[in-house]
Amino acid sequence: MEYVRAFLCGGIFCIIGQLLIDRTPLTPAKILVGYVTAGVILSGVGLYQPLADWGGAGATVPLTGFGHLLAKGVRKAVAEKGLAGALTGGVTAAAGGITAAIFFGFLVAVLFKAKPKR
Repeated sequence: MEYVRAFLCGGIFCIIGQLLIDRTPLTPAKILVGYVTAGVILSGVGLYQPLADWGGAGATVPLTGFGHLLAKGVRKAVAEKGLAGALTGGVTAAAGGITAAIFFGFLVAVLFKAKPKR
């Protein structure tokens, strides 16, 4: 049942994104930023954690989950370090994912030769 909930949660995020692409003048970049921002806001008001508990990877893997991770990191760092934690908490919490993205992006760039589109 965990897989079904993850599929439903992630699928709903995808449907919303596709509808925004198809029916609004928003660019994909603006939609992605909106998803991260929505994750931060929903986490800040306490609504994202119950969604993450229910949807599992369907809620934590998409960009809204990244926003949630940033908000959790800031909240924890502010509790531990005070106001300075607001500047460092998000980056510290997301450091593993950011590092992996940079490393694997570099690895793919080294192993494969880019070809122009035709």
